[in-house]
Amino acid sequence: MSYDVVIAGGGPAGLAAALTLGRARKRVLLCDAGPRRNAAAVHMHNFVTRDGIAPAEFRRIGRQQLEPYRNVETREARIEDVRGARGAFEVQLSTGTVQARRILLCTGMVDELPQIEGLGALWGKSVFICPYCHAWEVQDRRYAYLATNLEKIDFALLLRGWTSDVVVLTGGRVVLPADVVARLNAGGVRVDDRPIARLVATSNALDLERIEFTDGSSVERDVLFLHPPQHQIEIVRTLGLGLDPGGYVQVDPMTRETSAAGIHAAGDLVMPMQGALLAAASGTAAAGMLNHALTVELALEGLLA
Repeated sequence: MSYDVVIAGGGPAGLAAALTLGRARKRVLLCDAGPRRNAAAVHMHNFVTRDGIAPAEFRRIGRQQLEPYRNVETREARIEDVRGARGAFEVQLSTGTVQARRILLCTGMVDELPQIEGLGALWGKSVFICPYCHAWEVQDRRYAYLATNLEKIDFALLLRGWTSDVVVLTGGRVVLPADVVARLNAGGVRVDDRPIARLVATSNALDLERIEFTDGSSVERDVLFLHPPQHQIEIVRTLGLGLDPGGYVQVDPMTRETSAAGIHAAGDLVMPMQGALLAAASGTAAAGMLNHALTVELALEGLLA
């Protein structure tokens, strides 16, 4: 089977790209397999017309809205290998092999959660990355921010926009200079350097109750924010694409093409400022530029009706 574009990833970026390419009358295969990054989240927020929707419902609607475009196919399949060159790729899927003129990666990123007892169970429920996505629902509660480096320490001051009670936890692993501590204190943020032992949930196992330290003491908190390290999924690493110093796939700002000709990328895997709406916009932009190049190519080859 031959396609104009094979899209890897069926989240907001991939769905938006498939819709754009479908409406442009390109033959598209949308491949979606593997764990969803926001699977633990109860709701998606800050996405106009879809504020508060469950992630699974968002995907269901997205796929449903692709159905009128019969040139767009979706598969529960994983891309395992890509060979060939721009205009003539052979794509090995977990369900077989297809051909494609272009590849669009919308695979997102993998969060590397810190190995703290109890954190994983509260991920997406009381432990978050993005305040724009989740802070409204927990405004005026007791926040903690787990600091992992100095570069993002002002994030703790940003959280003051949603609550008056913010404490920075360094876990004893990040040394904050005196002037940084003074700056945080001046903004109403406390600093706690005690090493963390575990997160303790309330009886419903959905909410954070307190954070316990290795010395046996604890601090009562309702919410924990953090910025975990991230890495690319296996296929992105296998393709050997150029990455920036932050580990994000480098793309041409106009064409959204990666360092490998004919392979494009969009969504969270190309940018540190992440969110469902931003990913969808990125997917739409990448699909538009990709369609332009494809249409010109097909026209010059005499393959357009």
